[in-house]
Amino acid sequence: MDYKDYYQVMGVERSATQDEIKRAYRKLARKFHPDVSKEAGAEAKFKELGEAYEVLKDPEKRAAYDQLGSNWRAGQDFQPPPDWGAGFEQRGGMPGNEADFSDFFEALFARSAGGARRAGGGPGVQGMHLRGQDHHAQILIDLEDAYRGAARTLTLRMPEVDAQGHVVTRERTLQVQIPKGVRAGQHIRLAGQGAPGLGEGGAGDLYLEIAFNPHGIYRVEGRDVFIDLPLAPWEAALGAEVNVPTPDGKVALKIPPATGSGRRLRLKGRGIPGATPGDLYVVAQVALPPADTEAARSAYRRQQEDFSAFNPRAALYQGAQS
Repeated sequence: MDYKDYYQVMGVERSATQDEIKRAYRKLARKFHPDVSKEAGAEAKFKELGEAYEVLKDPEKRAAYDQLGSNWRAGQDFQPPPDWGAGFEQRGGMPGNEADFSDFFEALFARSAGGARRAGGGPGVQGMHLRGQDHHAQILIDLEDAYRGAARTLTLRMPEVDAQGHVVTRERTLQVQIPKGVRAGQHIRLAGQGAPGLGEGGAGDLYLEIAFNPHGIYRVEGRDVFIDLPLAPWEAALGAEVNVPTPDGKVALKIPPATGSGRRLRLKGRGIPGATPGDLYVVAQVALPPADTEAARSAYRRQQEDFSAFNPRAALYQGAQS
């Protein structure tokens, strides 16, 4: 996926104010509008401008985009960091859908689009009572938090436009209870933690979408958890009983004889807790001892003689001939 430099597309500096971005878009949109422009590639340029403006006109999207830094070049191969976007508070409740923009835009913003915007907190008509706007943010927790539940202190950043027209971020800290059994993609609702209401209208709510921090040994799919388990060749061939780490403590697991790399062994109910708990899948990975000494190399030579009739590629050759 190609990185898109939206500031370069708009022809503005990264320090441009929101008004400067608006003026630049209006000027370029007139120049490249497909109905009037005779420029080569005007339609593609107009679409690119629309995508860039969609990001830079919105203080929330712009602040998140700026988090990527200024070291990327347009067209450079790009993947968003695993924790990208976490901790940014946004107006709107549950995520919605955006227009048909590039894969780059979708990777960054498709999941963070705000819903319908409600009034709240700004100037209004005297006597009106409107409920405040809901807010949305993604938070990262550890997998172990989902197994046990946890109390966490979270700092959220809310982008705003200052009096000079620049995007700044305001921080606030919240105490949040992470319920046991929460899974990625689930939302925690904090009542009254959104935008203030108008008049006697109540405050909106804050929806926290759960995502897991990258883990050194576990992978998560829904409520199921996966771990790669290295096995010595003799353990895989002869069978063994080994201790397997799980987010809820060590478990003794029997390895059946003739276990090959990639075989999944299920620990039922050892995944993320819930009314129907997930499972923990142990994926066998045969690990070879290093041949870094003469004694080790001699041991491998003896195996080569003892298993001279064994051809690990026999099935591969048979498949190629069929």
